[in-house]
Amino acid sequence: MAIGIEQQARLDFALVLRRRWADRVYPQLRREFEQAGHGSDVTTTVHALPSYPAFAWLERGAQKLLWRAVDDAVTGEPQPANATGPARAVLDPALKLPGWYTEWDIHLQPGGVWSSERAARSYELGARLVMLGENDDYQFHRLFVETAVPRRPYRRIVDLGCGFGKSTWPFKQAFRDAEVIGIDLAAPCLSLAAERASERALEIEFRQADATTTGLEAGSADLVTSTMLLHELPPKLLPRLFEEAARLLAPGGLLRFLDFQLTGDPFRDLAMTEHGSRNNEPFIAPMMRADTARMAQSAGLGGVRWLAFDERGAGLLDELRWPRREEWHFPWAVLEAEKPS
Repeated sequence: MAIGIEQQARLDFALVLRRRWADRVYPQLRREFEQAGHGSDVTTTVHALPSYPAFAWLERGAQKLLWRAVDDAVTGEPQPANATGPARAVLDPALKLPGWYTEWDIHLQPGGVWSSERAARSYELGARLVMLGENDDYQFHRLFVETAVPRRPYRRIVDLGCGFGKSTWPFKQAFRDAEVIGIDLAAPCLSLAAERASERALEIEFRQADATTTGLEAGSADLVTSTMLLHELPPKLLPRLFEEAARLLAPGGLLRFLDFQLTGDPFRDLAMTEHGSRNNEPFIAPMMRADTARMAQSAGLGGVRWLAFDERGAGLLDELRWPRREEWHFPWAVLEAEKPS
């Protein structure tokens, strides 16, 4: 995508603003919190801190500014051409998108990722920048595959909530002999995913379907995975997601979900749950409070556990505990489980 000088300047400004919010304003707010002392009402304490209004305003304001800059950068770009390589998108024109998905501008992206081809391209560019510009080459997703997924033969890998394919490509790159299928609700994202996968010479099928009712055959997958899907679903759908994943898995098959978990640090956990409301992601807080491990067990999966994930390079850690960091960052974690043989 060719981006003009003025458009690039706007993107750079939005990115720097987000970085300073993360590495300057957030640490200042934490220092004020630690100096103030607090009782059981952490929310009241944090909201009364001098830096809190700036912290809250900048979080939402910088996100809005980012998407305006991204949308301007893709204006006038040609629509993605039909994929002519080995990947393909299988779309379902009769699929009715659920209200919980269409009624929110998720991530504050105007119109949502599902609304148009332009929106899909905006999401593609924005997805690199929302992680503070540190995911330009999708290292984050490759790190998940490299550190959280055992190296062994897989007949079929199913990636739930695949978006425009950034979470799916690394699986095909790592496991060339596996059949890889990406599932998502957004038709424009799936078309773009097929185009980008074909550009990478990756044979992947991207299928439009609900992740809780994929329509794939029972017992057909050796690995079911998702990246940042759990926190996008209403709480009532989470048990159904685990039931569908368990249904898809063959005996001995693996589940690997990458998402967020509470850290036990009251200040950081409050910042994360409030991030959901300021970022138009209403299901983050209830997902983090939910007992998703028990849901996986109730669906018939074993060996269920959450482990911390450090996106800076270590990847999967050996416990649900994160290294101390001063800057604001997501509490990434991986849910592991296995279908009993």
